[in-house]
Amino acid sequence: MKRVIAGVFALMAVPGLLAQQMGHEMLKPTTAAEAPTRDTSYIDANGTAHVTRVVPVPETISEQARKFLSRQEPDQGPPQSLAERRKHTDEYTARARVEWTKICPNTIEETTMAGVPVRVVTPSNLKEADKDRVLMNLHGGGFNSDSGSYTESIPIASYTGIKVVAVLYRLAPEHPFPAAVDDSISVYKQLLKKYQPDHIVIYGTSAGAILTAEVASRIKQLGLPLPAALGIFSGMGDFVRAGDSIAMYALRGLSGHLDPPEPGAHDPFYVGKADPKDPVLSPIYSDLHGMPPTLFITSGRDLLLSGTANLERAYINAGVDAHLELFDALPHAFWYDPQLPEAIEANHTMANFFLKHLAK
Repeated sequence: MKRVIAGVFALMAVPGLLAQQMGHEMLKPTTAAEAPTRDTSYIDANGTAHVTRVVPVPETISEQARKFLSRQEPDQGPPQSLAERRKHTDEYTARARVEWTKICPNTIEETTMAGVPVRVVTPSNLKEADKDRVLMNLHGGGFNSDSGSYTESIPIASYTGIKVVAVLYRLAPEHPFPAAVDDSISVYKQLLKKYQPDHIVIYGTSAGAILTAEVASRIKQLGLPLPAALGIFSGMGDFVRAGDSIAMYALRGLSGHLDPPEPGAHDPFYVGKADPKDPVLSPIYSDLHGMPPTLFITSGRDLLLSGTANLERAYINAGVDAHLELFDALPHAFWYDPQLPEAIEANHTMANFFLKHLAK
């Protein structure tokens, strides 16, 4: 099986919404007869690459992952409305909760902390000795939906044996930056009333990974005690400059729609009226010295591969104990899928890192 990519430089935007707002003409999906069958490469005078690539599925990944990559998705089509995106995301997460709970038994409480809605995931294997430790999850979902408060919390709670508080922060475009940061800080302050800071970890995937870095910078800015560790899983820290990978990969890697570049800040729906170079919004411009140990995870076909790697380098250059794990070939946030052996491995890697750095 082969995959073809036409590479152009693109900026991160809410999937489908930017194309809709810009009034882009939707094209018909590419057919097998129309797909390129050989590599091409033209570099223009500005250095922009106009390329196609024929990319076989590597044998380095599991059989389940190879099947996962074989799913076909049209490269053109009508944009998805925000209402449709949220509806489909809610349906997906409901299914994912059931699938993850089959292998990671738990109880989930819907409540609030400091007026912010949260989901408290308590694993069935929670021990008395671990009740004074907690993990704070900031979910993914493009800042405009919740794709991860179950998928990011249920396995991590089970594999660590520690309670997870998933923050259901306010979403864009109704509530742009800094609403999500403010909600997360409110929950963190509430947790500090019950838990020692070295008994807390903050982590997230995608938008939640970006938010984790933003919240950590805001915690430092406020002079609050930092948590024991951070988990930044497929994120970035720069809303000003786009990295290379976001021009090459869509949400599902080499399949699906990929818009050409548009000028302006990444994700204007989240950025709102803020300066994209704000040191909390874009932590890569903040003083990162003194950040806690941080695990970064990404994958070879992740649209945020560059963003994750660039932020990890910034942490390293600031003297932070940072570590990057890279999985071959897989797309963005593949660890959401409990059917993939690589997803199980990635979640165990996250859990082991948290356990290593949490005080006892």
